[in-house]
Amino acid sequence: MKFKLTVIFLLVLFFGAKAQSVTYENTSYGADIRTVILQKAISIYDPLPLIALGSSEKLRLSFDILSPNNEFFNYTYIHCDRNWQESSLQQMEYISGKLMGDIVDFKYSTNTYQKYTHYALNFPEKDMEITKSGNYILKIYRNFDLEDVVLTRRFMVLDKRTSVSTNIRSATDPEYRFTHQEVDFSVNYEGFTIPNPFTDVNVTILQNNSWNNAIYNLKPLFVNNNALSFNYEDKNLFPGTNEFRFFDIRSLRNFSNNVIKKYTDTVQNCVLRPDEPRFHLTYVRWLDYNGKREIANSDGTNVVEDGDYAMIHFYYKSNDLRDLGDLYVYGELTDWQLKEEFKMKYWPDYKMYGVSTLLKQSYYNYHVVLKDNEGHIDYTMTEGNHQETENDYTLLIYHKNIYYGYDELIGAVTSNTNTIK
Repeated sequence: MKFKLTVIFLLVLFFGAKAQSVTYENTSYGADIRTVILQKAISIYDPLPLIALGSSEKLRLSFDILSPNNEFFNYTYIHCDRNWQESSLQQMEYISGKLMGDIVDFKYSTNTYQKYTHYALNFPEKDMEITKSGNYILKIYRNFDLEDVVLTRRFMVLDKRTSVSTNIRSATDPEYRFTHQEVDFSVNYEGFTIPNPFTDVNVTILQNNSWNNAIYNLKPLFVNNNALSFNYEDKNLFPGTNEFRFFDIRSLRNFSNNVIKKYTDTVQNCVLRPDEPRFHLTYVRWLDYNGKREIANSDGTNVVEDGDYAMIHFYYKSNDLRDLGDLYVYGELTDWQLKEEFKMKYWPDYKMYGVSTLLKQSYYNYHVVLKDNEGHIDYTMTEGNHQETENDYTLLIYHKNIYYGYDELIGAVTSNTNTIK
């Protein structure tokens, strides 16, 4: 009897330790999972991963595992509310057909120092269609084990019932006039019934596709016939930030912008030109990709298989800011999150911060940001904030479906500050 109890106890420990604490964010559950991209096509110009309900549109997920061995992965969808918590719907209520799919598209890296296996998935498939709009999590896991999670990624399904007009401008409030941008907009829902717009409608605003500093649950300020006005002066403000820094490692053999040294040990290495603070400089506009990256390889013939990984060495000249918080490299390359892997260490003797991390051949945008002692992102001491900065803003319009009790996505639009007034 004691032997049986011991075996049961050990099994509980084993499977309990194996289980992942899943978050409904863009998360990779392993240091060997790299270069995760989810969008309509592998293009830096695509907006958020969003498809229209009932359409033939597809999303494409791609990622690398830093191993030369193939693994077997499955996937499923999880419906979420507007705040990215799992909704009360059962899977059979929003998935038509099978509830689980397989990832069968994989390729091994060739002619690379860093060996890896590349995986790709185009979805939704015909036998696994999505039947309701809203927020979704794409959940990838191993060998039919829902607890052995590999990664989670957010995407949206739109049932367009509204039209949205935007007016992006410098802040009305004089305190933020030169540093912040104000996102005013109106939503027209003619032909669609919304019994109580003040309680049933909520809007999320994203700056440059980042969920990290998104404004959630913005309510209409006024209702006029079938138009909802969101012309606030305080609740819809974003720091303007600055144009993004960049470096180019599409080639690991030839000259690269903002790379001062390349060498090879166990992997390829690229030393970037040391950055400096820009908060005290006059704003200068240049073309950037608003924090995104372009996965490309000019040394080989196929970016999927020939693109190598390199250890990228970031440096930032600065006085010691540790009393104020910690510095991070930040952008799409970090999933718009403050990751420990991109936290910079300060070297007092050199008056410089630095961090090294492994990245795939690409053209990268990034910022250096301060995580203050309260956990907030602050650009003030690193990049600076300018109301002139070119940024993308995405508006997501959610409506509470009173019959089924879930948040449906009834509007979405992305606008650029090139139209700033």
